Amino acid sequence: MKYGLMTYTENKKTFNIGDYIQSLAAKQFLPQVDCFINREKLAEYQDSEAILIMNGWFTHNTTNWVPSKNIRPLLISFHVNNTAAPNMLNDKGINFLKNNEPIGCRDYFTMNLLQAKGIDAYFSGCLTLTLDNYRVDDSERGNDIYIVDPLYGFPNKQRIFYDIKSLLRATRNGDIFNMHLKKRYLKKIFTREFLRKAHYIKQELPAKTYTEEQKFAMAEALLHKYARAKLVVTSRIHCALPCLALGTPVIYINGFDSFVDSCRLDGLADLFNRVDVDRSTGKVSNSFNIKGKISSKSRVVNPIFYKNLKNSMKDKCQEFIKNDFISS
Repeated sequence: MKYGLMTYTENKKTFNIGDYIQSLAAKQFLPQVDCFINREKLAEYQDSEAILIMNGWFTHNTTNWVPSKNIRPLLISFHVNNTAAPNMLNDKGINFLKNNEPIGCRDYFTMNLLQAKGIDAYFSGCLTLTLDNYRVDDSERGNDIYIVDPLYGFPNKQRIFYDIKSLLRATRNGDIFNMHLKKRYLKKIFTREFLRKAHYIKQELPAKTYTEEQKFAMAEALLHKYARAKLVVTSRIHCALPCLALGTPVIYINGFDSFVDSCRLDGLADLFNRVDVDRSTGKVSNSFNIKGKISSKSRVVNPIFYKNLKNSMKDKCQEFIKNDFISS
């Protein structure tokens, strides 16, 4: 019996280090890692039987679903996006999920989707909430403020000039003229001093540059950095949710206006301090008690609702590994 860990297919230009943070959340429950299994190639796995914690977004390659019979899965923190659901939830996909129920769902959208198909499913939250093993004593916390991919879904050079199709689409819908919007909203939310003092981080990095081992090392380095931060501001759920686990004050900026993005947040958005940006009206609001612009002196305290989810997921992962070890 092997213990597998998920890796991910890069797109043409970048990869998301947040995916590897998700895999680190799974890795902590494994006695060792014997092999990497690519999320987009689960059906192709033909090596000896492997235990695999399957957490995260499934899947970009819906033609390669369902996983091989040589994979023994725990489906927890599982997200099926509305774009993937029609292909994933055919008879074959439903049978696979029923054979591995109950399914721990990362969001209420996925839970409701699976339950409507007669699958035993529950809201688990995201496995990155269990990353408190990277937490440090507050005496090690510095004064660094990190802003990580804020409003990354807004028009920006990387998305608009990704390829010729993206450029033509951005020209047609006017996004090419709105690349200034992100800066405008950030100035509306934060003081000039805050934005000047902060360090800026991107979790999308160049493709075809790093080995899998290097990607995991980079993900760990980010967690160590976030663990010692004074405050983190982000629009990445795999930055915001780990920060809850790390005890690092975090503000999530939600500016998504498409269902592809908003369905991922159903249930998760209530776990952290949140600033909501409505592009259609220009309105900015927050879910916590700070009036006016946020400065480096603003006191941000994380909600604690996530803790029951964290403890439940830890118990389920530990039980899964223990039972599989006994049965093997």
